[in-house]
Order: sequence, then C-alpha cells, then structure tokens
Amino acid sequence: MSGEERYTIGELARRTGLSVKTLRYYADQGIVPPTDRSPAGYRRFGPDAVARLELVRTLRDLGVDLASIRRVVDREVPLHEVAAAHAEALAVQIRVLRQRQAVLATVSRRGAGPEELDLLHRLARLSGQERRRLVADFLDAVFDGLAATPAYPGVMRSLTPELPDEPDIEQVRAWVELAELAQDPDFRAGMRRLVRGYAADHDVPGLPRPDAVAVVRDGVASALAAGLDPTAPEADPVVAAVTGRYAHLTGRPDDADLRQRLLTRLDAANDSRRDRYLDLLSVINGWSTGGGVAPAVDWFSRALRARMPSPAR
Repeated sequence: MSGEERYTIGELARRTGLSVKTLRYYADQGIVPPTDRSPAGYRRFGPDAVARLELVRTLRDLGVDLASIRRVVDREVPLHEVAAAHAEALAVQIRVLRQRQAVLATVSRRGAGPEELDLLHRLARLSGQERRRLVADFLDAVFDGLAATPAYPGVMRSLTPELPDEPDIEQVRAWVELAELAQDPDFRAGMRRLVRGYAADHDVPGLPRPDAVAVVRDGVASALAAGLDPTAPEADPVVAAVTGRYAHLTGRPDDADLRQRLLTRLDAANDSRRDRYLDLLSVINGWSTGGGVAPAVDWFSRALRARMPSPAR
C-alpha cells in the first residue's frame, strides 16, 4: 500500500470500538465516507477517519442528531453553533423534567388523586406570562383598594414570587404549591384582612415602622424560647412591653381599645398558611427565611386574651 495508510471497516471498528454495523451506517449516510475501495471492492478509510469518528461519538453521546453531526464534520456549520443550539434544547428538556419531577413528588407526598394531579401539572406548565397573570390576580385580590397607601409598593414586592428562568427542582416544587395556595379563596380573604390591618397601622406620619406581627415576634422571642406560660403572672412584663411598643408606633394610648385592635391584627396573622406562603416565597426568590411567626402570634394572643377585661353582663 502506498501513501497514507488505509483501514478496512473491520480494522476501523477495532480501533474505535464501534460496531461494523454502525460504521457501515455512518459511511452510507456520508458522515464518515470511505477514502477509496480495495481491488475487491471493500471500503477503505484513511487515518482521519479515526479522529472524525471520535468527534462523531462524542457528539452522539451529548445527544446531537446525525444530521447536525454531518454538517459539523463536513464543516458546513461551526461546531460552536451546533453546540449552542443543542445546549438550549437540553435546557428546555431539563426545565420540563424538573417540572415533571416536582409534580410527581408533590403528588406522592400528598397521596393526591387524579383531579389534584391534573391541577398541579397545569400549574407547573404555566408559561412566564401565565405565571405573572396568576400572581397579579392574587395580589389584586389581596391589595384591592390599597394602592394609595404609603406601604403598598414595599409590601406588594415582599409578597411577589419571581420564578427564575432556570429554576432548580426545589423552586419548581415551591412554585407549584404557592400557585395552588394563591388560588384558594379563603387564603386570599385572610391575606386581605392581614394587609388591610398592616396598612391601617402604617397610616401614620413618620418613617416605615414594624407591623404588629413583627412587634410581637421580637417581643416574645425570649419568653417563647424559655417555655414561659403565656397566662402566668411572669408573662405580665412581656405583654406590657409589647403593647407599649405597639401603642408608641401607632400613636395611640395603651388601653383596652388598642389591645383589642392588636388582637384583631394577630387573629388575621395567626394562620399557618401565611407562614407557608412566605417560606415558599423565599425558596422561589432565593431569599433567606426568617422563620415562621405563628408560634409567637399564638403565644401572645393567648397571653393578651388572658389579660383582657371580661365582657360586661
């Protein structure tokens, strides 16, 4: 044999580890064409066929289709363009797989039936525009009539989920659950009561200030950690400190009316679903979680009720 070395299809199979059948197919498709034929008519391949097949195998392992591979090895298109296109296609597939995993995991955890499965699947598949519409509908229901209040922009931002373009599986799971919760009429009504109370407490001159829930959470943290009985006399200073601070922030006297006002605010906030919404929101937006407030609100509500005057008969 003169000039460059030639390989039979069997020799090329041994060098590359590919089957003879696969090599014949690649040759027939023009992906790795033979250099020439032997006097007996058998296909023969030059030294560059080995390197070409290594590229073909790598691209196939990465899921690139044969039509695109042929265009690359024939130098009709640059490799980086094909890689970019397939990377984007894979990204779409990954997003779909994350959505499916999130739905199936949620259904498994809840023991859900066919109707709930269908709902969760539809929520996971919403487009970006559809997600924004769902969130806007929820926030409109919660904040209806409150757009002119000073606290409105900040509070609305603090309750707005923004699922990233490339969410991880936990963010998808959180979105599915939050979207379901946001469509619950009872939850919407509770959040509306809570937001209206927050707006009323902030309808006073001055800088932004903590709301009733934040005042309670901070004020009872030590008592709650110590396991203090909210109805015990030892809780009196805790209650007085919280009501005193709330009175100062709202510009009202610390009297029975203020304490009833505070209880009304806390009743609206004492919903474990509120804590769950905020936890899910933190996962979706990549925020750190501040912990639930329901235990603190429950403790103080019991403490305050124990110290309220009995209704007159």
